[in-house]
Amino acid sequence: MDSMRAAFITFLHVAILSSLACAKGNNRTSPRPPAIVVFGDSIVDPGNNNAILTTVKCNFPPYGKDFVHQQATGRFSNGKIPSDLMASVLGIKEYVPAYLGTKLSAQELITGVSFASGGCGFDPLTADLVSAISMEDQLNLFKEYKEKVKAIVGEEKAAEITNNAVYLVATGTDDLANTYFTTPFRRLEFDLPSYINFTVKSASSFVQKLYHLGARKISVVSAPPIGCLPSQRTLAGGIERICNPTYNQAAVAFNSRLSNEMQKLNNTLPRARILYVDLYTPLLDIILHPLKYGFVESKRGCCGSGTFEVTLTCNSLTTLVCEDASKYVFWDSYHPTERAYRILISNVVQRYGAFIN
Repeated sequence: MDSMRAAFITFLHVAILSSLACAKGNNRTSPRPPAIVVFGDSIVDPGNNNAILTTVKCNFPPYGKDFVHQQATGRFSNGKIPSDLMASVLGIKEYVPAYLGTKLSAQELITGVSFASGGCGFDPLTADLVSAISMEDQLNLFKEYKEKVKAIVGEEKAAEITNNAVYLVATGTDDLANTYFTTPFRRLEFDLPSYINFTVKSASSFVQKLYHLGARKISVVSAPPIGCLPSQRTLAGGIERICNPTYNQAAVAFNSRLSNEMQKLNNTLPRARILYVDLYTPLLDIILHPLKYGFVESKRGCCGSGTFEVTLTCNSLTTLVCEDASKYVFWDSYHPTERAYRILISNVVQRYGAFIN
């Protein structure tokens, strides 16, 4: 059985790499996007939180365990994150750097950066609760970034880069998992349907502001199956740590509204190519059927007990780390492993490849 499983995993790796290679090859037949620009939360934060005063940090081992030189860059995983993988698939570059905290070369700037901040959400309160960079402040950083690009390549070329870049927006998980379900602030003000309406309205406002700053190709990522995250299993899944159906139903409702709203914007904003990207469905399938994808664990993270450790509590001094993170769907109690992300990005390429290019 072990040899069969090993053979299957090898086959799966080859299939995923072939899919990504095919996507890269396809991109060569059409103009390659000049840049990728990223907004959102910890899923796509490559280290912006290193530069701000917040407890939501991961610039220490064992984070980065399987990254280049085993470096803990501030990425909330053991290796690459979705923005890196998408940039590579599109043939832009291998890593999307954080805008804050490091000195970026001209080439790094003009090919795109990430403004994402772990702990933020479409709801402004979500960022305030953990002192993350709000989505509005990320837009302000983008305005600053545009001026830097203009200084490097000139106004006309800078506008061309802005208009033809690919924009990735990935947030909303913390709005539901933390701000609404875990803390009482918003529940005193909204019932769940009203809160979902509020967050989707905030998402729509963000995308429209981004559009009016020159963005045209904008991909907005769905919320994941929140009730199946290891941390939420621990907090709300009972003694058996089952997936919490209430949390998942909330994510489904949010995603449905978000999808409809993005389609509406796509139909009304001239020359816009706004795409709603469903990660809920493929991630839930991986979680519920891990062996099908070559994983052995989908209920716990690789770091520590895998039930609650995330950010500061996932560290080399107080926790053990699994030997092979590629066997785990989740790296810590909240964030997937690089291998899980690779499978998800492969799914995105297969389903939306022509649109995102």
